[in-house]
Amino acid sequence: MPETGSGDLRWAIGLMSGTSLDGVDAALVLTDGERIAEYGPGLTLPYDQMLRDRLRLLLDHAAELSGSEADLKDVERAVTLRHVEAVIALRNMVPTIVPDVIGFHGQTILHQPDMGRSWQIGDGALLQEQCGIPVIYDFRARDLDYGGEGAPLVPVLHAALLEREEKSVAVLNIGGVANVTLLGPVQDGARQVWACDTGPGNALLDDWAERHTGTACDTDGALARRGTVNRGVLERLLDSSYFKRPMPKSLDRLSFHGSAMEAVQALSPEDGAATLVAFTVEAIARTPMDVTPDRWFVAGGGRHNPVLMDRLRSRLGNVASVDVLGWDGDALEAQCFALLAVRYLRRLPSSWPQTTGTRQACVAGRAVV
Repeated sequence: MPETGSGDLRWAIGLMSGTSLDGVDAALVLTDGERIAEYGPGLTLPYDQMLRDRLRLLLDHAAELSGSEADLKDVERAVTLRHVEAVIALRNMVPTIVPDVIGFHGQTILHQPDMGRSWQIGDGALLQEQCGIPVIYDFRARDLDYGGEGAPLVPVLHAALLEREEKSVAVLNIGGVANVTLLGPVQDGARQVWACDTGPGNALLDDWAERHTGTACDTDGALARRGTVNRGVLERLLDSSYFKRPMPKSLDRLSFHGSAMEAVQALSPEDGAATLVAFTVEAIARTPMDVTPDRWFVAGGGRHNPVLMDRLRSRLGNVASVDVLGWDGDALEAQCFALLAVRYLRRLPSSWPQTTGTRQACVAGRAVV
Protein backbone atom coordinates (compact mmCIF):
# COMPACT_ATOMS: atom_id res chain seq x y z
CA MET A 1 0.00 0.00 0.00
CA PRO A 2 1.29 3.53 -0.71
CA GLU A 3 2.29 5.43 2.39
CA THR A 4 0.36 8.65 2.95
CA GLY A 5 0.13 11.15 5.78
CA SER A 6 -2.50 10.42 8.44
CA GLY A 7 -4.64 12.93 10.31
CA ASP A 8 -3.00 16.35 10.12
CA LEU A 9 0.33 14.79 9.12
CA ARG A 10 0.98 14.99 5.40
CA TRP A 11 3.87 14.09 3.16
CA ALA A 12 5.00 17.32 1.54
CA ILE A 13 7.67 18.14 -1.02
CA GLY A 14 9.40 21.49 -0.64
CA LEU A 15 11.20 23.16 -3.54
CA MET A 16 13.63 26.03 -3.21
CA SER A 17 15.92 27.85 -5.62
CA GLY A 18 17.86 30.58 -3.89
CA THR A 19 19.52 33.80 -4.97
CA SER A 20 22.81 32.00 -5.57
CA LEU A 21 21.14 30.74 -8.78
CA ASP A 22 22.87 27.38 -8.44
CA GLY A 23 19.88 25.05 -8.83
CA VAL A 24 16.86 23.44 -7.22
CA ASP A 25 16.83 22.01 -3.71
CA ALA A 26 14.06 19.50 -3.04
CA ALA A 27 13.09 17.81 0.22
CA LEU A 28 10.36 15.43 1.36
CA VAL A 29 9.03 15.64 4.92
CA LEU A 30 6.08 14.32 6.91
CA THR A 31 4.61 17.32 8.72
CA ASP A 32 1.48 18.82 10.20
CA GLY A 33 2.85 22.30 9.58
CA GLU A 34 3.87 22.68 13.22
CA ARG A 35 6.58 20.05 13.48
CA ILE A 36 8.41 17.63 11.24
CA ALA A 37 7.51 14.10 12.23
CA GLU A 38 9.73 12.33 9.71
CA TYR A 39 12.34 13.27 7.17
CA GLY A 40 12.37 11.80 3.70
CA PRO A 41 15.25 12.30 1.28
CA GLY A 42 16.52 15.53 -0.18
CA LEU A 43 18.45 16.37 -3.32
CA THR A 44 19.86 19.21 -5.39
CA LEU A 45 19.57 19.51 -9.16
CA PRO A 46 21.93 22.19 -10.48
CA TYR A 47 20.97 24.61 -13.20
CA ASP A 48 23.12 24.28 -16.31
CA GLN A 49 25.38 27.20 -17.12
CA MET A 50 23.16 28.49 -19.91
CA LEU A 51 20.13 28.69 -17.61
CA ARG A 52 22.21 30.32 -14.87
CA ASP A 53 23.42 32.93 -17.33
CA ARG A 54 19.88 33.63 -18.55
CA LEU A 55 18.63 33.92 -14.98
CA ARG A 56 21.42 36.30 -14.08
CA LEU A 57 20.51 38.46 -17.07
CA LEU A 58 16.89 38.55 -15.86
CA LEU A 59 18.08 39.39 -12.36
CA ASP A 60 20.12 42.32 -13.65
CA HIS A 61 17.20 43.73 -15.66
CA ALA A 62 14.14 42.60 -13.69
CA ALA A 63 13.21 46.12 -12.59
CA GLU A 64 12.77 47.05 -16.25
CA LEU A 65 10.64 44.03 -17.23
CA SER A 66 6.86 44.01 -17.62
CA GLY A 67 6.44 40.27 -17.15
CA SER A 68 5.18 39.62 -20.67
CA GLU A 69 8.56 39.32 -22.41
CA ALA A 70 8.95 36.15 -24.46
CA ASP A 71 12.43 35.41 -23.10
CA LEU A 72 11.18 35.79 -19.53
CA LYS A 73 8.38 33.30 -20.21
CA ASP A 74 10.84 30.91 -21.82
CA VAL A 75 13.18 31.06 -18.83
CA GLU A 76 10.26 30.65 -16.42
CA ARG A 77 9.19 27.50 -18.24
CA ALA A 78 12.75 26.12 -18.16
CA VAL A 79 13.01 26.84 -14.42
CA THR A 80 9.64 25.18 -13.77
CA LEU A 81 10.56 22.08 -15.76
CA ARG A 82 13.79 21.77 -13.79
CA HIS A 83 11.65 21.76 -10.65
CA VAL A 84 9.47 19.05 -12.24
CA GLU A 85 12.62 16.98 -12.75
CA ALA A 86 13.50 17.48 -9.08
CA VAL A 87 10.07 16.24 -7.98
CA ILE A 88 10.32 13.18 -10.22
CA ALA A 89 13.83 12.36 -9.00
CA LEU A 90 12.77 12.74 -5.37
CA ARG A 91 9.70 10.55 -5.81
CA ASN A 92 11.80 7.87 -7.50
CA MET A 93 13.93 7.70 -4.36
CA VAL A 94 10.89 6.67 -2.25
CA PRO A 95 8.26 5.32 -4.68
CA THR A 96 6.02 3.99 -1.88
CA ILE A 97 5.32 7.49 -0.53
CA VAL A 98 2.54 9.49 -2.19
CA PRO A 99 3.07 13.22 -1.52
CA ASP A 100 -0.02 15.21 -0.53
CA VAL A 101 1.26 18.64 -1.58
CA ILE A 102 4.20 20.56 -3.05
CA GLY A 103 5.47 23.85 -1.64
CA PHE A 104 7.00 25.73 -4.57
CA HIS A 105 9.05 28.86 -3.90
CA GLY A 106 10.12 29.63 -7.46
CA GLN A 107 13.14 31.71 -8.45
CA THR A 108 13.39 35.25 -7.10
CA ILE A 109 14.46 37.75 -9.74
CA LEU A 110 13.47 40.93 -7.88
CA HIS A 111 12.74 41.85 -4.28
CA GLN A 112 11.56 45.44 -3.58
CA PRO A 113 9.58 45.37 -0.34
CA ASP A 114 9.62 49.17 -0.09
CA MET A 115 7.59 49.14 -3.31
CA GLY A 116 5.40 46.23 -2.21
CA ARG A 117 6.95 43.90 -4.75
CA SER A 118 8.71 40.54 -4.65
CA TRP A 119 8.90 38.64 -7.92
CA GLN A 120 9.40 34.88 -8.07
CA ILE A 121 9.22 33.28 -11.50
CA GLY A 122 7.84 29.75 -11.72
CA ASP A 123 4.62 28.39 -13.18
CA GLY A 124 2.64 26.74 -10.38
CA ALA A 125 -0.04 25.50 -12.79
CA LEU A 126 2.53 23.84 -15.06
CA LEU A 127 4.23 22.22 -12.06
CA GLN A 128 0.89 20.85 -10.83
CA GLU A 129 -0.05 19.61 -14.31
CA GLN A 130 3.26 17.81 -14.79
CA CYS A 131 3.44 16.30 -11.30
CA GLY A 132 -0.25 15.62 -10.58
CA ILE A 133 0.12 16.93 -7.02
CA PRO A 134 -1.51 20.05 -5.49
CA VAL A 135 0.91 22.98 -5.49
CA ILE A 136 1.11 25.88 -3.05
CA TYR A 137 3.20 28.77 -4.37
CA ASP A 138 3.58 32.58 -4.48
CA PHE A 139 4.26 32.70 -0.75
CA ARG A 140 5.63 36.22 -0.55
CA ALA A 141 2.79 38.19 -2.16
CA ARG A 142 0.29 37.77 0.68
CA ASP A 143 2.91 38.80 3.23
CA LEU A 144 3.50 41.99 1.24
CA ASP A 145 -0.27 42.57 1.05
CA TYR A 146 -0.29 42.51 4.85
CA GLY A 147 2.39 45.22 4.95
CA GLY A 148 5.30 42.85 5.45
CA GLU A 149 8.72 42.60 3.85
CA GLY A 150 7.94 39.26 2.18
CA ALA A 151 11.09 37.81 3.75
CA PRO A 152 12.50 35.94 5.51
CA LEU A 153 9.95 33.10 5.69
CA VAL A 154 12.12 30.39 7.22
CA PRO A 155 11.83 31.48 10.91
CA VAL A 156 8.72 29.35 11.40
CA LEU A 157 10.79 26.25 10.64
CA HIS A 158 13.72 27.32 12.81
CA ALA A 159 11.37 27.95 15.74
CA ALA A 160 9.70 24.56 15.28
CA LEU A 161 13.01 22.70 15.15
CA LEU A 162 14.37 24.51 18.21
CA GLU A 163 11.25 24.40 20.36
CA ARG A 164 13.10 22.49 23.12
CA GLU A 165 16.01 24.95 23.24
CA GLU A 166 15.32 27.19 26.23
CA LYS A 167 18.18 29.67 25.87
CA SER A 168 18.41 32.45 23.31
CA VAL A 169 19.72 31.16 19.99
CA ALA A 170 20.22 32.52 16.48
CA VAL A 171 20.04 30.63 13.20
CA LEU A 172 21.89 32.20 10.29
CA ASN A 173 21.04 31.20 6.76
CA ILE A 174 23.84 32.31 4.44
CA GLY A 175 22.76 31.99 0.84
CA GLY A 176 23.06 34.76 -1.73
CA VAL A 177 21.65 37.05 0.96
CA ALA A 178 22.13 36.30 4.68
CA ASN A 179 19.22 36.20 7.08
CA VAL A 180 18.90 35.50 10.77
CA THR A 181 16.20 34.06 13.01
CA LEU A 182 16.62 35.19 16.61
CA LEU A 183 14.83 33.10 19.22
CA GLY A 184 14.59 34.71 22.62
CA PRO A 185 14.87 32.67 25.83
CA VAL A 186 11.82 30.71 26.92
CA GLN A 187 9.95 32.67 29.59
CA ASP A 188 6.72 31.39 31.16
CA GLY A 189 6.49 28.74 28.46
CA ALA A 190 6.70 31.19 25.56
CA ARG A 191 9.40 32.91 23.54
CA GLN A 192 9.79 35.84 21.18
CA VAL A 193 10.96 35.27 17.60
CA TRP A 194 12.53 38.01 15.48
CA ALA A 195 14.01 37.84 11.99
CA CYS A 196 15.55 39.87 9.17
CA ASP A 197 18.00 39.85 6.30
CA THR A 198 21.31 40.93 7.80
CA GLY A 199 23.08 41.91 4.58
CA PRO A 200 24.92 40.18 1.74
CA GLY A 201 25.60 36.49 2.09
CA ASN A 202 27.56 34.68 -0.60
CA ALA A 203 26.34 36.69 -3.60
CA LEU A 204 29.01 39.42 -3.68
CA LEU A 205 31.84 36.96 -3.02
CA ASP A 206 30.49 34.58 -5.66
CA ASP A 207 30.38 37.35 -8.26
CA TRP A 208 33.87 38.52 -7.32
CA ALA A 209 35.29 34.99 -7.48
CA GLU A 210 33.67 34.31 -10.84
CA ARG A 211 35.08 37.56 -12.21
CA HIS A 212 38.62 36.80 -11.06
CA THR A 213 38.86 33.00 -11.14
CA GLY A 214 36.16 31.88 -13.56
CA THR A 215 34.57 29.67 -10.89
CA ALA A 216 31.08 30.28 -9.51
CA CYS A 217 32.24 30.68 -5.90
CA ASP A 218 35.34 31.04 -3.74
CA THR A 219 35.82 27.30 -3.26
CA ASP A 220 36.90 26.50 0.32
CA GLY A 221 37.55 30.21 0.83
CA ALA A 222 40.88 29.83 -0.97
CA LEU A 223 40.88 33.33 -2.46
CA ALA A 224 39.81 35.11 0.73
CA ARG A 225 42.27 33.13 2.85
CA ARG A 226 45.20 34.64 0.95
CA GLY A 227 43.87 38.19 1.28
CA THR A 228 43.87 40.98 3.86
CA VAL A 229 40.76 42.93 4.83
CA ASN A 230 40.88 46.56 3.75
CA ARG A 231 39.37 48.28 6.78
CA GLY A 232 38.72 51.56 5.05
CA VAL A 233 36.77 49.88 2.25
CA LEU A 234 34.92 47.72 4.78
CA GLU A 235 33.72 50.73 6.76
CA ARG A 236 32.55 52.41 3.55
CA LEU A 237 30.56 49.28 2.68
CA LEU A 238 28.97 49.34 6.12
CA ASP A 239 28.08 53.03 5.90
CA SER A 240 24.46 52.36 5.00
CA SER A 241 21.33 53.18 6.96
CA TYR A 242 20.18 49.61 6.34
CA PHE A 243 22.56 48.26 8.96
CA LYS A 244 21.14 50.59 11.59
CA ARG A 245 17.51 49.67 10.93
CA PRO A 246 15.87 47.35 13.48
CA MET A 247 14.32 44.02 12.62
CA PRO A 248 12.41 43.14 10.50
CA LYS A 249 13.94 44.16 7.16
CA SER A 250 14.91 42.47 3.91
CA LEU A 251 17.09 42.86 0.84
CA ASP A 252 17.34 42.11 -2.84
CA ARG A 253 20.33 40.06 -4.03
CA LEU A 254 21.64 43.14 -5.82
CA SER A 255 20.96 45.67 -3.05
CA PHE A 256 24.66 46.30 -2.40
CA HIS A 257 26.08 44.92 -5.63
CA GLY A 258 26.94 48.13 -7.47
CA SER A 259 28.38 49.98 -4.51
CA ALA A 260 30.31 46.96 -3.25
CA MET A 261 31.87 46.06 -6.60
CA GLU A 262 32.90 49.69 -7.04
CA ALA A 263 34.36 49.84 -3.53
CA VAL A 264 36.57 46.74 -3.97
CA GLN A 265 37.48 47.14 -7.64
CA ALA A 266 40.91 48.63 -6.91
CA LEU A 267 41.82 45.79 -4.54
CA SER A 268 43.65 42.62 -5.49
CA PRO A 269 41.44 39.55 -6.07
CA GLU A 270 42.57 38.17 -2.71
CA ASP A 271 42.07 41.37 -0.71
CA GLY A 272 38.73 41.98 -2.40
CA ALA A 273 37.55 38.50 -1.43
CA ALA A 274 38.74 38.92 2.17
CA THR A 275 37.01 42.30 2.43
CA LEU A 276 33.72 40.94 1.04
CA VAL A 277 33.79 38.06 3.53
CA ALA A 278 34.35 40.61 6.30
CA PHE A 279 31.41 42.63 4.95
CA THR A 280 29.08 39.63 5.31
CA VAL A 281 30.36 38.89 8.82
CA GLU A 282 30.31 42.46 10.09
CA ALA A 283 26.81 43.08 8.72
CA ILE A 284 25.63 40.09 10.76
CA ALA A 285 27.50 41.22 13.87
CA ARG A 286 26.09 44.76 13.67
CA THR A 287 22.48 43.72 13.22
CA PRO A 288 20.47 45.38 16.02
CA MET A 289 19.07 42.61 18.24
CA ASP A 290 16.75 42.70 21.24
CA VAL A 291 18.64 39.87 22.96
CA THR A 292 22.15 38.47 22.62
CA PRO A 293 22.13 34.86 21.44
CA ASP A 294 23.96 32.26 23.51
CA ARG A 295 24.65 30.19 20.39
CA TRP A 296 24.70 30.73 16.64
CA PHE A 297 23.96 28.00 14.11
CA VAL A 298 24.74 28.47 10.42
CA ALA A 299 22.83 26.97 7.49
CA GLY A 300 23.08 27.42 3.72
CA GLY A 301 26.03 27.43 1.38
CA GLY A 302 28.00 29.85 3.51
CA ARG A 303 28.69 27.21 6.13
CA HIS A 304 30.85 25.35 3.58
CA ASN A 305 33.28 28.29 3.41
CA PRO A 306 35.83 27.70 6.21
CA VAL A 307 37.16 31.26 6.07
CA LEU A 308 33.68 32.69 6.52
CA MET A 309 32.97 30.29 9.39
CA ASP A 310 36.27 31.08 11.11
CA ARG A 311 35.58 34.81 10.93
CA LEU A 312 32.05 34.34 12.23
CA ARG A 313 33.49 32.47 15.23
CA SER A 314 36.07 35.18 15.84
CA ARG A 315 33.43 37.90 15.71
CA LEU A 316 30.42 36.22 17.34
CA GLY A 317 31.80 33.51 19.63
CA ASN A 318 29.78 30.31 19.87
CA VAL A 319 29.17 29.50 16.19
CA ALA A 320 28.57 26.06 14.65
CA SER A 321 27.05 24.57 11.53
CA VAL A 322 23.45 23.39 11.87
CA ASP A 323 24.82 19.96 10.98
CA VAL A 324 25.81 19.55 14.66
CA LEU A 325 22.07 19.59 15.43
CA GLY A 326 21.47 16.75 13.01
CA TRP A 327 19.87 19.12 10.48
CA ASP A 328 20.55 19.01 6.75
CA GLY A 329 21.86 22.52 6.25
CA ASP A 330 21.51 22.32 2.47
CA ALA A 331 17.86 21.21 2.59
CA LEU A 332 16.45 23.50 5.30
CA GLU A 333 14.84 26.05 2.99
CA ALA A 334 13.28 23.32 0.86
CA GLN A 335 11.98 21.67 4.04
CA CYS A 336 10.60 25.05 5.07
CA PHE A 337 8.47 25.37 1.94
CA ALA A 338 7.13 21.86 2.50
CA LEU A 339 6.15 22.97 6.01
CA LEU A 340 4.66 26.23 4.69
CA ALA A 341 2.55 24.35 2.13
CA VAL A 342 0.95 22.28 4.89
CA ARG A 343 0.50 25.38 7.03
CA TYR A 344 -1.40 26.93 4.11
CA LEU A 345 -3.66 23.87 3.88
CA ARG A 346 -4.36 24.12 7.61
CA ARG A 347 -4.73 27.93 7.48
CA LEU A 348 -1.85 28.42 9.91
CA PRO A 349 0.17 31.65 9.69
CA SER A 350 3.65 31.65 8.24
CA SER A 351 4.81 35.14 9.18
CA TRP A 352 4.24 37.68 11.93
CA PRO A 353 4.93 41.33 12.72
CA GLN A 354 8.29 40.51 14.32
CA THR A 355 9.55 38.26 11.50
CA THR A 356 8.53 40.14 8.36
CA GLY A 357 6.73 43.24 9.62
CA THR A 358 3.18 42.24 8.73
CA ARG A 359 0.34 44.07 10.45
CA GLN A 360 -0.88 40.74 11.84
CA ALA A 361 -0.16 37.05 11.54
CA CYS A 362 -0.35 36.08 7.87
CA VAL A 363 -1.26 32.84 6.07
CA ALA A 364 0.85 32.96 2.89
CA GLY A 365 0.55 31.24 -0.47
CA ARG A 366 -1.78 30.41 -3.35
CA ALA A 367 -3.02 26.98 -4.36
CA VAL A 368 -3.26 25.10 -7.66
CA VAL A 369 -5.08 21.79 -7.24
